[in-house]
Amino acid sequence: MTDSALDDLPFLRRQARTQRFTLGAPKQFRVAPDGSRVLFLRSATGTDPRHSLWSFDLATGEETKLVDAAELLGDFGDEDLPPEERARRERARETGGGVVAFGVDDAFTVVTFTLSGKLYTLDLASGETRILVDGSVVDPRPNPTGTHVAYVRDRRLRVIELATGEDRALVEEDGDDISWGLAEFIAAEEMDRTRGYWWAPDGHSLIVERSDRGPVPRWTIGDPANPQQAANVVAYPSAGSANAEVSLAVLGLDGSRVDVARGEWEYLVTVHWSAGGAPLLAVQPRDQRRLTVLALDPADGSVTGLHTETDEHWVEIVQGVPAWTSDGKLVVESATDGDHRLVVDGQAVTPAGMQLRSVLHVGAEVLFTASEDDPTQVHLYRTSRDGVRRLSTVDGVHGGSGNAALTVLTSWSLDHSGPTVTVLRDGVPAGSIGSSTVDPEIVPNLTWLTLGDRALRAALVLPRGYEPSEGKLPVLLDPYGGPHAQRVLQSRNAFLTPQWLADQGFAVLVVDGRGSPGRGPAWEKEIAGKLADVTLADQVDALQAAAALRPELDLERVAIRGWSYGGYLSALAVLRRPDVFHAAVAGAPVTDWSSYDTHYTERYLGTPQDEPESYEHNSLIADAGSLARALLIVHGLADDNVFPAHSLRLSSALLAKGRPHVFLPLAGATHMTPQAEEVAENLMRTQVDWLHRELAAVAGGKEDG
Repeated sequence: MTDSALDDLPFLRRQARTQRFTLGAPKQFRVAPDGSRVLFLRSATGTDPRHSLWSFDLATGEETKLVDAAELLGDFGDEDLPPEERARRERARETGGGVVAFGVDDAFTVVTFTLSGKLYTLDLASGETRILVDGSVVDPRPNPTGTHVAYVRDRRLRVIELATGEDRALVEEDGDDISWGLAEFIAAEEMDRTRGYWWAPDGHSLIVERSDRGPVPRWTIGDPANPQQAANVVAYPSAGSANAEVSLAVLGLDGSRVDVARGEWEYLVTVHWSAGGAPLLAVQPRDQRRLTVLALDPADGSVTGLHTETDEHWVEIVQGVPAWTSDGKLVVESATDGDHRLVVDGQAVTPAGMQLRSVLHVGAEVLFTASEDDPTQVHLYRTSRDGVRRLSTVDGVHGGSGNAALTVLTSWSLDHSGPTVTVLRDGVPAGSIGSSTVDPEIVPNLTWLTLGDRALRAALVLPRGYEPSEGKLPVLLDPYGGPHAQRVLQSRNAFLTPQWLADQGFAVLVVDGRGSPGRGPAWEKEIAGKLADVTLADQVDALQAAAALRPELDLERVAIRGWSYGGYLSALAVLRRPDVFHAAVAGAPVTDWSSYDTHYTERYLGTPQDEPESYEHNSLIADAGSLARALLIVHGLADDNVFPAHSLRLSSALLAKGRPHVFLPLAGATHMTPQAEEVAENLMRTQVDWLHRELAAVAGGKEDG
């Protein structure tokens, strides 16, 4: 759709206002047990950040708004969120507002959600909405039977009985460092686990995480732009330091408590509790070279090992497993034979060469995503008696919700902007859910490339309307470039920013190197101990291979820009390969890996105590004296993931070595790139103008020489 209010706005303003053209896309689908309808979230328009709760009726094809966030919130500006909810949204990179999450019981009778920290319930039969708790609520979810609602307030798990309104804490324990029912920082930031409690199938008890952040070092984030405000002191587990102490207990609605045997594990990866079998725990030791699946006896807290995966480097976490099928078969992921395989009851059910991405639902069958021979595509599959069946039928990046019998298929493609959402019944289209996203009306001028001896997947984006007769183009590499993420995916929306950059007069090259998902465990593990060497080599090799194929690329004018790991890689490029890169924009870079978090950093580099040489080699500070190219460093001063200390320390080291550079601080910005329209636009334009000046100076210097 289009929005007339956006017609006169430049692309960067439209992109910021629409949150990268994602507002208005339906998301978070829940399928009714009888297959009659689907609940989901969607904002009213492609510029409205407030999400509301909707229902899609499969029989009629009608969509009904069940909860209107704008009506309930009124015109009160920003929502009043508790600190734990703000932290949860930062970890999840959630930029929307209104109803951003909801829970529903198994029978689809009651829905829970929060708005501005208040706990609401919706009676799905009557349509009545009411406030249960007036503020500071985090993660409310009803039990499977719809009789009670659990939620976290002031870092303590509480339960309300809906029939009587009785509201009580399940555990009373003093201490600001103690929390019950919340995922600790490492789980939320690095393991994609945002949940800290799990209901029993019968609704009478819960497995609850207790975490103690007392041993974790305290780091401080001040606001230099507002010195009258108190500094924010956070518990941050940097590499080699103490993690939060995490344990579990089974808490009954009758007041009972059974502590779970702790064992020697460091990380709680996930918990699964369904009617298919005993509760399952997935745990890892500190070095992450093992992942163990444990069965828990809720009666006495004892655990029994069911399955173990090991690896000489680390065991990758795959979302959605372990789990039980409805008839009691254990579902896990295994990489022991060279691929990420889906394993059910001890048997690999996905074929060799297919890489499991995530498990979306486990019931009678398994719904999952995977990549086959093309890592730029992700498809949706289900298991069946005949093996594995692909549900997505066109090229692109696909996700799913629901179950294998009634599936919500979300599809992103190069052929259209925004997602298409199709409801499948036994794999056959049974309806579609509308999207209100704004169409940027941009078709990227895109060429897919497979480069070099390692067949690096890359995308080359040229200015729209460019003709080779116009002369060579300066090259701008625009990578993430690190592990666990991809940029080269068959989705038009993935290349909107690269296309805007190309239209400013660049040939933009986006490359996924070793460590990125979709190409198997061996590919992912090649970065072990050598983040800097491998990820930089892949960018250089891809650039040189692309230039050999495309003569319009000017290797005398090469720049690189990136954020987060991409920022690290950009600074690394000008520090270590000034023969290739002439200018870099490093956004929110990790400059010293000993100052980044435990789970991420130690997975690749070990601990600073055991591998000091590796930390020295893979970090940037020691290289400060070698800077001979233009470097622009950008960092949000409220960043609690990659702390601004990273960029400040690099800037200080560069200054001490007499190396000119530019440092641009962003007041109030977190690790997410700025959302304010004016800041988002001007930050991008500042980068582009700076890159043009620096590359022109390089070209001028060569001519003068």
